[in-house]
Amino acid sequence: MGMAVGKKGGVMAEMNVVPLIDVLLVLLIIFMVITPLTPKGLEALVPQPPPPGAQADPDLQAKTVVVQVLANGSLKINQEDSTWATLGTRLDEIFKTRAERIAFVKGDDNVEFQYVARAIDIMRQSGIEKVGLMTAKVEAGE
Repeated sequence: MGMAVGKKGGVMAEMNVVPLIDVLLVLLIIFMVITPLTPKGLEALVPQPPPPGAQADPDLQAKTVVVQVLANGSLKINQEDSTWATLGTRLDEIFKTRAERIAFVKGDDNVEFQYVARAIDIMRQSGIEKVGLMTAKVEAGE
């Protein structure tokens, strides 16, 4: 507590704010620590189109795995017909010799999202680490 002498020689009490500032700084640090970080959504990979006028890399095209969900409920893996029952085992066969476990999902325009989500779920169960979403604009090179 600080004291000062007034004009008439009387004692005047002043509030000591140093402990108050210490308490406020401790509270500020506590609230900063317990505040959660910004929520993080799902990570999605989007294949990048080649630069204009450049040829697509054939090795990259051979490595790319695209699971296509068609409007009639059927599936294709790189233009090869597949079914929901054999999707997991077929993906296991494809990725058993590959180091990079990346695949893409492409859904037709009028396919319900539940079927795309089901394909993503099966792909994740097959051990594919990264599943990207392929759109019509990306496929067209835009």
